[in-house]
Amino acid sequence: MPEFRPRRRLRILTWHVHGNYLYNLTQVPHDFWLVTDEQRSPHHGGRCGVLPWGDNVHEAPVERLREMDFDVLLFQSRQAWEQEQHQVLSAAQRALPRIVLEHDPPQLSPTDTPHWCTDPGALLVHVTPYNALMWDNGAVPVRVIEHGVKPLAEPPWTGADLRGLVVVNNLRLRGRRLGLDVYQTMAERVPLRLVGMDSASVGGDGELSQLELPAALAAHRFFFHPIRHTSLGLAAIEAMMAGLPVVGLATTELVTVIDSGRNGFIDTRPERLEQAMQALRADRGLAAEWGAAGQRDARERFGIARFVADWLRLLAEATA
Repeated sequence: MPEFRPRRRLRILTWHVHGNYLYNLTQVPHDFWLVTDEQRSPHHGGRCGVLPWGDNVHEAPVERLREMDFDVLLFQSRQAWEQEQHQVLSAAQRALPRIVLEHDPPQLSPTDTPHWCTDPGALLVHVTPYNALMWDNGAVPVRVIEHGVKPLAEPPWTGADLRGLVVVNNLRLRGRRLGLDVYQTMAERVPLRLVGMDSASVGGDGELSQLELPAALAAHRFFFHPIRHTSLGLAAIEAMMAGLPVVGLATTELVTVIDSGRNGFIDTRPERLEQAMQALRADRGLAAEWGAAGQRDARERFGIARFVADWLRLLAEATA
Protein backbone atom coordinates (compact mmCIF):
# COMPACT_ATOMS: atom_id res chain seq x y z
CA MET A 1 0.00 0.00 0.00
CA PRO A 2 1.51 3.39 -1.00
CA GLU A 3 2.41 5.83 1.77
CA PHE A 4 -0.38 8.30 2.50
CA ARG A 5 0.73 11.94 2.63
CA PRO A 6 -1.56 14.51 4.29
CA ARG A 7 -2.61 17.52 2.22
CA ARG A 8 -1.88 19.88 5.14
CA ARG A 9 -0.87 19.82 8.76
CA LEU A 10 -3.96 19.75 10.98
CA ARG A 11 -4.52 21.31 14.41
CA ILE A 12 -6.29 18.68 16.50
CA LEU A 13 -7.84 19.48 19.88
CA THR A 14 -8.16 16.55 22.27
CA TRP A 15 -7.94 15.50 25.90
CA HIS A 16 -5.34 13.40 27.77
CA VAL A 17 -7.39 10.30 28.62
CA HIS A 18 -5.12 7.28 28.08
CA GLY A 19 -1.47 8.33 28.16
CA ASN A 20 0.07 5.40 26.28
CA TYR A 21 -2.59 5.54 23.56
CA LEU A 22 -2.14 9.30 23.25
CA TYR A 23 1.62 8.93 22.93
CA ASN A 24 1.17 6.49 20.05
CA LEU A 25 -1.50 8.68 18.46
CA THR A 26 0.79 11.69 18.50
CA GLN A 27 3.22 9.86 16.23
CA VAL A 28 0.76 11.01 13.52
CA PRO A 29 2.42 14.01 11.81
CA HIS A 30 -0.18 16.61 12.77
CA ASP A 31 -0.29 19.05 15.70
CA PHE A 32 -2.13 17.92 18.83
CA TRP A 33 -3.42 20.41 21.38
CA LEU A 34 -4.24 18.93 24.80
CA VAL A 35 -6.81 20.65 27.01
CA THR A 36 -5.38 21.66 30.40
CA ASP A 37 -6.75 23.36 33.50
CA GLU A 38 -4.99 24.94 36.47
CA GLN A 39 -5.54 21.90 38.70
CA ARG A 40 -4.31 19.41 36.06
CA SER A 41 -7.49 17.50 36.84
CA PRO A 42 -8.37 14.15 35.18
CA HIS A 43 -8.30 14.41 31.38
CA HIS A 44 -6.68 17.88 31.67
CA GLY A 45 -3.10 16.87 32.39
CA GLY A 46 -1.60 17.93 29.07
CA ARG A 47 2.02 16.88 28.51
CA CYS A 48 2.23 15.18 31.89
CA GLY A 49 4.20 12.18 33.08
CA VAL A 50 7.46 10.72 31.81
CA LEU A 51 6.48 9.98 28.20
CA PRO A 52 8.78 11.59 25.60
CA TRP A 53 6.18 13.86 24.01
CA GLY A 54 7.11 15.20 20.58
CA ASP A 55 7.32 18.81 19.45
CA ASN A 56 3.91 18.38 17.79
CA VAL A 57 2.19 18.03 21.19
CA HIS A 58 1.05 21.32 22.74
CA GLU A 59 -1.08 22.43 25.67
CA ALA A 60 -4.35 24.36 25.30
CA PRO A 61 -5.36 26.12 28.56
CA VAL A 62 -9.09 25.78 29.00
CA GLU A 63 -9.58 29.53 29.57
CA ARG A 64 -7.98 30.29 26.18
CA LEU A 65 -9.74 27.70 24.04
CA ARG A 66 -12.31 30.05 22.49
CA GLU A 67 -9.58 32.28 21.04
CA MET A 68 -7.60 29.40 19.51
CA ASP A 69 -7.88 27.95 16.01
CA PHE A 70 -8.36 24.24 15.40
CA ASP A 71 -9.24 22.02 12.44
CA VAL A 72 -10.58 18.91 14.20
CA LEU A 73 -12.12 18.05 17.57
CA LEU A 74 -11.16 14.60 18.87
CA PHE A 75 -13.31 13.50 21.82
CA GLN A 76 -12.15 10.60 23.98
CA SER A 77 -14.75 10.59 26.76
CA ARG A 78 -18.48 10.91 27.23
CA GLN A 79 -18.01 13.82 29.63
CA ALA A 80 -16.10 15.89 27.06
CA TRP A 81 -18.69 15.13 24.36
CA GLU A 82 -21.86 15.68 26.37
CA GLN A 83 -20.76 18.45 28.73
CA GLU A 84 -17.36 20.07 28.42
CA GLN A 85 -17.47 21.06 24.77
CA HIS A 86 -20.58 23.15 25.46
CA GLN A 87 -18.86 24.87 28.39
CA VAL A 88 -15.47 25.72 26.90
CA LEU A 89 -15.82 25.88 23.10
CA SER A 90 -17.52 28.44 20.88
CA ALA A 91 -20.39 27.55 18.57
CA ALA A 92 -18.06 27.89 15.58
CA GLN A 93 -15.55 25.50 17.16
CA ARG A 94 -18.28 22.98 17.95
CA ALA A 95 -19.18 23.00 14.25
CA LEU A 96 -15.71 21.76 13.27
CA PRO A 97 -15.22 18.17 12.10
CA ARG A 98 -15.71 15.92 15.13
CA ILE A 99 -14.27 12.50 15.84
CA VAL A 100 -15.36 10.43 18.85
CA LEU A 101 -12.75 7.86 19.86
CA GLU A 102 -14.26 5.01 21.89
CA HIS A 103 -11.65 3.10 23.88
CA ASP A 104 -13.93 0.57 25.61
CA PRO A 105 -16.55 -2.08 24.85
CA PRO A 106 -20.08 -1.56 26.22
CA GLN A 107 -20.38 -2.34 29.91
CA LEU A 108 -24.05 -2.07 30.91
CA SER A 109 -24.97 -4.79 28.44
CA PRO A 110 -22.47 -6.38 26.07
CA THR A 111 -25.03 -6.50 23.25
CA ASP A 112 -27.79 -3.95 23.88
CA THR A 113 -26.07 -0.74 24.93
CA PRO A 114 -26.67 2.23 22.59
CA HIS A 115 -23.58 4.32 22.13
CA TRP A 116 -23.83 7.74 23.76
CA CYS A 117 -22.69 9.54 20.61
CA THR A 118 -25.85 9.77 18.52
CA ASP A 119 -24.88 12.61 16.16
CA PRO A 120 -24.64 11.28 12.57
CA GLY A 121 -22.46 14.30 11.77
CA ALA A 122 -19.64 12.87 13.86
CA LEU A 123 -17.29 9.99 13.08
CA LEU A 124 -17.24 7.24 15.73
CA VAL A 125 -13.92 5.41 15.85
CA HIS A 126 -13.54 2.10 17.71
CA VAL A 127 -10.14 0.69 18.65
CA THR A 128 -11.11 -2.94 18.00
CA PRO A 129 -13.53 -4.68 15.62
CA TYR A 130 -15.03 -6.37 18.70
CA ASN A 131 -15.99 -3.02 20.20
CA ALA A 132 -17.58 -1.89 16.96
CA LEU A 133 -19.55 -5.14 16.79
CA MET A 134 -20.86 -5.05 20.36
CA TRP A 135 -21.89 -1.39 20.68
CA ASP A 136 -25.27 -0.37 19.21
CA ASN A 137 -23.84 2.44 17.07
CA GLY A 138 -27.17 3.66 15.71
CA ALA A 139 -26.92 5.98 12.69
CA VAL A 140 -23.45 7.33 13.48
CA PRO A 141 -20.78 6.53 10.86
CA VAL A 142 -18.33 3.98 12.31
CA ARG A 143 -14.69 3.33 11.56
CA VAL A 144 -12.22 0.95 13.22
CA ILE A 145 -8.56 1.78 13.75
CA GLU A 146 -6.75 -0.97 15.62
CA HIS A 147 -4.05 -0.14 18.13
CA GLY A 148 -0.55 0.78 17.11
CA VAL A 149 2.43 0.69 19.44
CA LYS A 150 5.78 2.44 19.32
CA PRO A 151 7.87 0.70 22.00
CA LEU A 152 9.59 3.11 24.38
CA ALA A 153 12.53 0.69 24.64
CA GLU A 154 13.30 -2.76 23.24
CA PRO A 155 15.48 -4.72 25.65
CA PRO A 156 15.93 -8.36 24.63
CA TRP A 157 13.60 -10.86 26.30
CA THR A 158 15.34 -13.11 28.81
CA GLY A 159 12.51 -14.74 30.77
CA ALA A 160 14.92 -15.11 33.68
CA ASP A 161 12.20 -14.25 36.19
CA LEU A 162 10.04 -17.38 36.18
CA ARG A 163 6.95 -15.48 37.32
CA GLY A 164 4.18 -14.27 35.08
CA LEU A 165 3.73 -10.49 34.84
CA VAL A 166 0.22 -9.05 35.24
CA VAL A 167 -0.38 -5.39 34.35
CA VAL A 168 -3.76 -3.99 35.43
CA ASN A 169 -4.55 -0.56 36.87
CA ASN A 170 -6.99 -0.24 39.78
CA LEU A 171 -7.78 -3.94 39.82
CA ARG A 172 -9.34 -3.81 43.31
CA LEU A 173 -11.87 -1.16 42.29
CA ARG A 174 -12.63 -2.65 38.87
CA GLY A 175 -13.20 -6.13 40.28
CA ARG A 176 -14.60 -9.04 38.29
CA ARG A 177 -14.71 -7.27 34.93
CA LEU A 178 -10.93 -6.85 35.03
CA GLY A 179 -10.48 -10.31 36.56
CA LEU A 180 -9.65 -9.65 40.22
CA ASP A 181 -10.95 -13.06 41.24
CA VAL A 182 -9.20 -14.77 38.32
CA TYR A 183 -5.90 -13.16 39.28
CA GLN A 184 -6.29 -14.05 42.95
CA THR A 185 -7.13 -17.67 42.17
CA MET A 186 -4.22 -18.06 39.76
CA ALA A 187 -1.77 -16.33 42.10
CA GLU A 188 -2.38 -19.13 44.60
CA ARG A 189 -1.32 -21.72 42.02
CA VAL A 190 1.29 -19.98 39.85
CA PRO A 191 3.87 -17.34 40.85
CA LEU A 192 2.62 -14.04 39.45
CA ARG A 193 3.76 -10.44 39.80
CA LEU A 194 1.02 -7.79 39.64
CA VAL A 195 1.89 -4.19 38.79
CA GLY A 196 -0.29 -1.16 38.11
CA MET A 197 -1.98 1.70 39.90
CA ASP A 198 -3.25 0.66 43.36
CA SER A 199 -2.03 -2.90 42.81
CA ALA A 200 -0.42 -2.92 46.26
CA SER A 201 -3.92 -3.02 47.78
CA VAL A 202 -4.35 -6.57 46.41
CA GLY A 203 -0.82 -7.79 47.01
CA GLY A 204 0.88 -6.32 43.96
CA ASP A 205 4.07 -4.29 43.59
CA GLY A 206 2.47 -0.93 42.85
CA GLU A 207 2.71 1.18 39.74
CA LEU A 208 5.57 1.06 37.23
CA SER A 209 6.22 4.09 35.07
CA GLN A 210 5.90 3.68 31.32
CA LEU A 211 9.68 3.88 31.05
CA GLU A 212 10.15 1.02 33.53
CA LEU A 213 7.69 -1.36 31.90
CA PRO A 214 9.78 -2.54 28.90
CA ALA A 215 12.53 -3.92 31.16
CA ALA A 216 9.95 -5.61 33.39
CA LEU A 217 8.31 -7.25 30.39
CA ALA A 218 11.63 -8.51 29.05
CA ALA A 219 12.59 -10.06 32.39
CA HIS A 220 9.51 -12.21 33.02
CA ARG A 221 8.78 -15.68 31.64
CA PHE A 222 5.23 -14.89 30.45
CA PHE A 223 2.45 -12.31 30.58
CA PHE A 224 -0.88 -13.21 32.20
CA HIS A 225 -4.03 -11.39 31.08
CA PRO A 226 -6.86 -12.16 33.57
CA ILE A 227 -9.36 -9.66 32.16
CA ARG A 228 -12.88 -10.87 31.31
CA HIS A 229 -14.26 -7.87 29.44
CA THR A 230 -12.18 -5.06 28.03
CA SER A 231 -10.91 -3.63 24.83
CA LEU A 232 -7.61 -5.09 23.64
CA GLY A 233 -5.22 -3.88 26.34
CA LEU A 234 -2.11 -2.06 25.18
CA ALA A 235 -0.10 -3.88 27.85
CA ALA A 236 -0.84 -7.23 26.18
CA ILE A 237 0.32 -5.86 22.81
CA GLU A 238 3.43 -4.37 24.42
CA ALA A 239 4.14 -7.76 25.98
CA MET A 240 3.92 -9.47 22.60
CA MET A 241 6.19 -6.86 21.03
CA ALA A 242 8.70 -7.52 23.82
CA GLY A 243 8.77 -11.23 22.93
CA LEU A 244 6.82 -12.25 26.00
CA PRO A 245 4.29 -15.09 25.51
CA VAL A 246 0.76 -14.07 26.51
CA VAL A 247 -1.59 -16.35 28.45
CA GLY A 248 -5.12 -15.07 28.96
CA LEU A 249 -8.86 -15.53 28.87
CA ALA A 250 -10.38 -16.36 25.51
CA THR A 251 -12.67 -13.35 25.49
CA THR A 252 -13.17 -10.16 23.45
CA GLU A 253 -10.64 -9.15 20.77
CA LEU A 254 -7.83 -11.23 22.27
CA VAL A 255 -9.25 -14.33 20.56
CA THR A 256 -8.26 -12.85 17.16
CA VAL A 257 -4.72 -12.12 18.36
CA ILE A 258 -3.58 -15.24 20.25
CA ASP A 259 -3.32 -18.55 18.40
CA SER A 260 -3.05 -21.08 21.21
CA GLY A 261 0.05 -23.22 21.08
CA ARG A 262 1.76 -21.01 18.49
CA ASN A 263 2.11 -17.44 19.81
CA GLY A 264 0.61 -17.77 23.30
CA PHE A 265 -2.35 -19.48 24.93
CA ILE A 266 -5.97 -18.53 25.63
CA ASP A 267 -8.85 -20.48 27.12
CA THR A 268 -11.95 -19.97 29.25
CA ARG A 269 -10.98 -22.80 31.61
CA PRO A 270 -8.72 -21.68 34.47
CA GLU A 271 -7.19 -25.13 34.79
CA ARG A 272 -6.02 -24.99 31.17
CA LEU A 273 -4.49 -21.56 31.74
CA GLU A 274 -2.66 -22.88 34.78
CA GLN A 275 -1.29 -25.80 32.76
CA ALA A 276 -0.02 -23.44 30.06
CA MET A 277 1.68 -21.16 32.57
CA GLN A 278 3.35 -24.08 34.34
CA ALA A 279 4.56 -25.40 30.98
CA LEU A 280 6.12 -22.02 30.16
CA ARG A 281 7.81 -21.90 33.56
CA ALA A 282 9.27 -25.35 33.03
CA ASP A 283 10.40 -24.88 29.43
CA ARG A 284 12.19 -21.67 28.49
CA GLY A 285 12.49 -22.89 24.91
CA LEU A 286 8.71 -23.12 24.61
CA ALA A 287 8.34 -19.62 26.05
CA ALA A 288 10.92 -18.29 23.59
CA GLU A 289 9.15 -20.00 20.67
CA TRP A 290 5.71 -18.64 21.53
CA GLY A 291 7.14 -15.23 22.39
CA ALA A 292 9.01 -14.91 19.09
CA ALA A 293 5.88 -15.83 17.11
CA GLY A 294 3.82 -13.33 19.09
CA GLN A 295 6.44 -10.64 18.50
CA ARG A 296 6.29 -11.18 14.74
CA ASP A 297 2.49 -11.10 14.75
CA ALA A 298 2.30 -7.96 16.92
CA ARG A 299 4.81 -6.06 14.81
CA GLU A 300 2.83 -6.88 11.67
CA ARG A 301 -0.65 -6.15 13.02
CA PHE A 302 0.05 -3.40 15.54
CA GLY A 303 3.09 -1.64 14.12
CA ILE A 304 3.16 2.12 14.48
CA ALA A 305 3.51 2.74 10.73
CA ARG A 306 0.20 1.03 9.97
CA PHE A 307 -1.50 2.89 12.84
CA VAL A 308 -0.20 6.27 11.65
CA ALA A 309 -1.31 5.57 8.08
CA ASP A 310 -4.82 4.60 9.24
CA TRP A 311 -5.17 7.81 11.27
CA LEU A 312 -3.88 9.96 8.42
CA ARG A 313 -6.55 8.53 6.13
CA LEU A 314 -9.29 8.97 8.72
CA LEU A 315 -8.33 12.57 9.46
CA ALA A 316 -8.26 13.32 5.73
CA GLU A 317 -11.74 11.84 5.43
CA ALA A 318 -13.03 13.83 8.41
CA THR A 319 -11.71 17.13 7.05
CA ALA A 320 -12.44 16.57 3.36
